[in-house]
Amino acid sequence: MSGLTYDDVKQAADRVAGQVRPVSLAPMDPAPASGTGFGSGSGSGSGSGSGTETWLALEYLQYTGSFKARGAQNFLRAHRACGTLPDAGVTIASGGNAGLACAWAARQQGVRATVFLPETAPPVKVGRLRSYGADVRLVGATYGEALTACEEFAATTGALASHAYDHPLIAAGAGTLMEEIHARLPELDTVVVSVGGGGLFTGVATAALHHGVRVVAVEPENCRALNAALEAGHVVDVPVDSVAADSLGASRASAMALHTAGQEGVRSVLVTDTAITAARHTLWEDHRIAVEHAASTALAALISGQEDGGYGYRPAPGERACVVLCGANTDLRSLTSAAGAPPA
Repeated sequence: MSGLTYDDVKQAADRVAGQVRPVSLAPMDPAPASGTGFGSGSGSGSGSGSGTETWLALEYLQYTGSFKARGAQNFLRAHRACGTLPDAGVTIASGGNAGLACAWAARQQGVRATVFLPETAPPVKVGRLRSYGADVRLVGATYGEALTACEEFAATTGALASHAYDHPLIAAGAGTLMEEIHARLPELDTVVVSVGGGGLFTGVATAALHHGVRVVAVEPENCRALNAALEAGHVVDVPVDSVAADSLGASRASAMALHTAGQEGVRSVLVTDTAITAARHTLWEDHRIAVEHAASTALAALISGQEDGGYGYRPAPGERACVVLCGANTDLRSLTSAAGAPPA
């Protein structure tokens, strides 16, 4: 299987220019009050007190609340340009964020969007989907069941089938995020990104490796489709059981993601649900940043910092790292509830 190319990402950047919000970058504050181990350092972005710089890519400020808007725009604009956008509209199966982006982009293109979600999808995402005018259909308990229903719908209606992550146009659109990060931080050493099915990872890593930036791919320990595929040497099905499963709950990674992850300069690490929840709590308490668990998964790798048995990632002295906060479609009440706070 050939992987995504840098040219794919560049073409996507041309298509989505002016259609998505440019990413905002912010340095991590020195010495956060929660004492999570980001240490003191000084100046623009700090990490451990060894001069490590840690930046946050605030992609949760993107249209629809996640990076998925980039891939959806690229997918639909490419099909519009080729004359392959049918009257039946577009359909997609999603844990929520990809559906939101697809519905938003479809509304801009003046076509219908039919979105299939598992019955476990967060109500906040279902409500927002309907606000975009999407026909929302809740099917089954997992993303896989929703995907099967979506494929059957596309086959019978002629609707254009999009995908939450496993499509070159979707992944290339996600990669435009890295182009913007690199333009702002040309001396960046490392980008840290959460992984579900692998669309964001594939696009970001394709652009990052072109620019000589290493990539840390972070997954929940019980939701590790890419990590397991690397271990097996081929795509495999994995169980899905994580606090971040609503967005990172793909039961298997894409072949594109596996191909990209096998390249030099990519590192796959795991984090616990406890670390994910703690990172999310830190972002709220120390920075008043409200994100979903999928976004805090990336930051959890640095907070964990263990590097024991493939868990966490500890930047080297002087390393410049950027953590992608990929989405914020979350229930704000969970940030201040007992369930949303890290364990004592």
